[in-house]
Amino acid sequence: MSREREDEFMRIARPGWITDRILLLGREESNMYLLIGSEYTIVGGGMITIVPEVLEQLASFGIEESKITRLLILHTHFDHCGTAPFFAKRWPHLRVVASKRGKELLADPKVVASISLLSQSALAQAGMEQRARELGLAFDGVEVKETVDGGDRVNWGGIELEILDAQGHSSDSIAAYMPAEKALFASDAGGIPFGDDVFAAGNSNFTKYQETLERFRRYDVNIHLAEHYGAFTGEDAKRFLPRSIEAAKETRRLMEESFKRTRDVQKSTEELTDLIMRRAPEYFLPKEVMEMVIGQMMRYIAKTLSTP
Repeated sequence: MSREREDEFMRIARPGWITDRILLLGREESNMYLLIGSEYTIVGGGMITIVPEVLEQLASFGIEESKITRLLILHTHFDHCGTAPFFAKRWPHLRVVASKRGKELLADPKVVASISLLSQSALAQAGMEQRARELGLAFDGVEVKETVDGGDRVNWGGIELEILDAQGHSSDSIAAYMPAEKALFASDAGGIPFGDDVFAAGNSNFTKYQETLERFRRYDVNIHLAEHYGAFTGEDAKRFLPRSIEAAKETRRLMEESFKRTRDVQKSTEELTDLIMRRAPEYFLPKEVMEMVIGQMMRYIAKTLSTP
């Protein structure tokens, strides 16, 4: 594939082998990664809507499902843990892993109810109600059997991972670094691929989000793996975090300038949403989702600007 401009990103968005130990699963807008060792680990919990495709992909790539022993959830937003209940039931030996904060959230009935509602809505929007009934797809809660947090180093069947704190996108965000592949599983904490740019996703705390990006930057990364819109390798992977850091700075500047002018969170949210949607590639998030995310970030920025 040729580049039209020297600064374009080359995304790997289709399911397939990224290396001989990392297999991309799912679809363009929702990615999971299968790591190969003597045991297998899935990183990312994905959206509930990708379950049928993941099952087909596991079969087509000749994966023995009995070897999949862990599913590592990097944060508990509905589009990053939606498949977990289904696979926990399909594979009774599976150990679902999350941060300690993630475990707390997934044990909260209100959080489970919210994820369930959003998952059912996603199934309806995808026209998958009948398929969901056939497969028994529903987010009805999942037990986190193992927890990890920043600073932990694990070896799961020969898969060595360093767990990184990654707060800012959400309160429970973590990331994972695989030294053998120089691979960073950043999820949304690293920013979301946005055409030839990066969308800054500091939903819960923009300052911590920016601190997380700087922490990621200290790692030698040859493969950057997002959970929306694919992965990047080589020079594209090395350029992703610097671009993400600059995108976060620019987004913060725009939010601060807007709020200082309007002194109104809703007006500034609408203003920034319209601006970003005009720049958005065709495959990006729906406007209503963008407005919700930008509203969360704008409320944080307004709070910081209003604090003496």
